[in-house]
Amino acid sequence: MKSVHRRIAGLALLVLSFVLAALAIRYQPQVEHFIKSIGPATAVPIAIAIFAIVASAPFSVTDALAIMNGAIFNPFWGSIINAVGLVIAGVIGYWIAGHATHGMDLDGMLRRLPPWVKRFKIGSPMFLIAVRIIPGFGGTVATATAAALRVPVWIHVMCMCAVAIPVCTILAIFGDRAVEAIHGAESRAHMYLLHHHPHFPRFPRRHRAAPAPTPGPRV
Repeated sequence: MKSVHRRIAGLALLVLSFVLAALAIRYQPQVEHFIKSIGPATAVPIAIAIFAIVASAPFSVTDALAIMNGAIFNPFWGSIINAVGLVIAGVIGYWIAGHATHGMDLDGMLRRLPPWVKRFKIGSPMFLIAVRIIPGFGGTVATATAAALRVPVWIHVMCMCAVAIPVCTILAIFGDRAVEAIHGAESRAHMYLLHHHPHFPRFPRRHRAAPAPTPGPRV
């Protein structure tokens, strides 16, 4: 049951994060106006803190947040926010895993790894990098393994960032391009409606017969 609940929670977090990213892309001008009102000096640390907290949680999904940062800020600052958030998340996740390793079935997770990952020595930098390529639980296995085997935290963070930073940078660029594509399509559609005044067919409404009056009481 714990495994089922964990998968449901992970799926719900995935859906929620991508819904938030879609809303941030759709209403990017309003979000950008809000950021300007509170100031980048406040908005950037808040975005880093949110990304770090989410990325440090077990079975977390940061893809949508990386896209959202690129959409809200820009590809450069979105990538910087993602990178700094990943470094902080690596340290926090290592500390959490070190205190919660007893509650994880690390041996069971290691047995589920594909054969090509098991070729590397468990706990080695190549193992920590390779296992993170596995979508879903790969990052959790890597963090739990590094904490359980007392791998130096800087090696854990380095291996985490070697995989996650390039991916999050690409996602930040994608978020910025998605904003331009969506709002460009909306602008072209609006100009088309203004210049061409298309007439859409109207379907006749069905008139329902009025209900027959109910007879009153006889006198």
